[in-house]
Amino acid sequence: MKEYKVKGLTCANCAQGLQEQLNRLEYGESARLSYNSGKLTVDPKVSLDAVKKVLKSDGAFIDSAQGDPHHAHHHDHNHGHAHDHSHEGNDMMKRLLFVGAILFVAVIAIESQIPDVPAVILYLLSMALSGYKTFLKGMKNLLRLKFNIDTLMTIALVGAIGIGEWKEATLVALLFGLNELLEGLGMEKARKSMEALLQVAPKEATVISGGQEQVVPISSLRAGDIVLVRSGEKIPSDGTVIEGKSSVNEAAITGESLPVEKGLQEPVYGGSINNEGVLKIRMDKAYQDSSLAKILHLVEEAQETKTPTELFINRFARYYTPAIILISLLVLFIPPVFLGGAWEHWIYQALAVLIVGCPCALILSSPIAIVSGITRNARNGILIKGGVFLEQLGRMDTLAFDKTGTLTKGEPHVEQVRAYDEHLLYKIAYAAEKSSSHPLAKAVVSFVSSKGMVPLEAEEIQTVSGQGIKARIQGQMYTVGNEHSMRHLSIPDHILQDIQALKAEGFTLVLVADEASVLGIFAISDEIREESPSVIRALHESGIKRTVMLTGDHAQTAEKVAKAVGVTEYFSNLLPEDKVAKIKDLATRGKVAMIGDGINDAPALASADLGIAMGKGTDSAIETADIVLMQDHLGKLPEAISVARRVNAIIKFNITFALGLKLIALLLTIPGWLTLWIAILSDMGATIFVTLVSLTVLLSDKKPQTQ
Repeated sequence: MKEYKVKGLTCANCAQGLQEQLNRLEYGESARLSYNSGKLTVDPKVSLDAVKKVLKSDGAFIDSAQGDPHHAHHHDHNHGHAHDHSHEGNDMMKRLLFVGAILFVAVIAIESQIPDVPAVILYLLSMALSGYKTFLKGMKNLLRLKFNIDTLMTIALVGAIGIGEWKEATLVALLFGLNELLEGLGMEKARKSMEALLQVAPKEATVISGGQEQVVPISSLRAGDIVLVRSGEKIPSDGTVIEGKSSVNEAAITGESLPVEKGLQEPVYGGSINNEGVLKIRMDKAYQDSSLAKILHLVEEAQETKTPTELFINRFARYYTPAIILISLLVLFIPPVFLGGAWEHWIYQALAVLIVGCPCALILSSPIAIVSGITRNARNGILIKGGVFLEQLGRMDTLAFDKTGTLTKGEPHVEQVRAYDEHLLYKIAYAAEKSSSHPLAKAVVSFVSSKGMVPLEAEEIQTVSGQGIKARIQGQMYTVGNEHSMRHLSIPDHILQDIQALKAEGFTLVLVADEASVLGIFAISDEIREESPSVIRALHESGIKRTVMLTGDHAQTAEKVAKAVGVTEYFSNLLPEDKVAKIKDLATRGKVAMIGDGINDAPALASADLGIAMGKGTDSAIETADIVLMQDHLGKLPEAISVARRVNAIIKFNITFALGLKLIALLLTIPGWLTLWIAILSDMGATIFVTLVSLTVLLSDKKPQTQ
């Protein structure tokens, strides 16, 4: 499929109509035109001239400043030029409207002093300046018997002229021109915000090869290349620091404004900005495969998807316009034929009803809000893969959390110690555990290191699977492990009581013993993330009814973490397949989103109504989940949910408001009070209001983060 950027799309309804025409071209069945992103995808076999001709019929055109559409960074190269193009079209429209409006006001002012014919000519001139495009499109559609907004406006204009309502006809042309302009500007604003986000992609990189520095375009970077990134420059792709030390701003990826310190062998992300030092970085991925390229591609794709609400509105609009034409015919014939009404008056009323048939405000009630919501979240490092998932996020009432690595840090640490021989305990534990890679051993070594002991060396170490370690230190045998490894000892009652008490509190135990007695116990737990309790509280406040923790840990540990973070319920001792079953069970009682780190909980993420993964863009997370939190914590989740709920509320409000105004306008026909300008103002007022309300989603409650 070939992709093109299309400029000059005036409304969502027109884009829908253009897509239908493109689908009728030879090989054009799969053509897709998105009003949200202005992107056209067509089969390469379709004639480009035929495509341009279809677009031209509606005043749209392919942006000629287009680079390779498959690389996310093409926005950078073209942005200036593309912007100018649409800018010229808007400026032209503004000038024509301005001149038309001046003429209209001038004619009204001098109408009484000049003969009828010059006044009519001036009205026609004003009408032509502001409405000629609509008129031409409408006439074409009328000949094809295709009834869309342009057709309705053309019939209304011709009808108004036919009954001598020159002033009204001119006002309708002016107001409709203004309406189209404002409608285009609203979507343009949402798209610009999205494009600003897509501009974080770096354009070029300084590659070091054979001791020489060479500046190359980002697309030519390969994995294994060594690049030099100076202070203030963007890191070109995901890689590893091999020389230098600096702090890096990762806001473009994670939405976190605080800089992150980077040193030798530490990973860095493409698109992040090097703050002060000079870094040499080995590229681990070509730019196209980097986290940033994937994010930008997914954000672009997200604009393309139609939500259930949008699909419903489009279906509704398809029946709404013909229904209004029918009502218009009834208004035209019933009062004069059956009730003795004046033909001229009811022709006028019928024309006004036709204008009420314009579904622009209704069709616009969703896309601007959706694009704004996706952009707002992406600025915060929250990647939503489509409008449909944004809409779903706003409807969730149950959130299921994987415990390890999500609510907890996934890094065990020593929380309590029972030392029966403190001097010996720490030395033996350190000597026995220091060469082990087991997470519990690492926790013990890290804790003992902080005590500043003089280390001992073990002469011999033997690992006993599932129990622990036997070590010979200074000629004597010691055991370090769980309570099962201590069965050869007769443990006194007070130590047994300590073991039971610590287990009841949910700790994992590491015991240290010589051949005769227990020297001490390390009580280890997985550290709860500092933000977890406040995040769970914020989620409950934002309207989430149930928060559920799922874990493979035993019941005591699960209960301890559940109480500490404040989830409403928890389930323990779960294998990965049990988590899937539990998600399906929860789904029978509400809308469930599953949140995990995307590594070992992929099946559960996939089986939930909505899968949310966290973890700085690990490939599995980006691929499995519907929503990705690019941070390695849950801090931004409540805001993402509140943005989604706001978008849903705005869409509902917009639909109600747009239909409400139209209903009021239609009811005015009963006493015969509907005028052409009230009809168009009802639509125009709704369009402007719906656009402005939708754009409020882009406004941050706090200062936006620098990109």
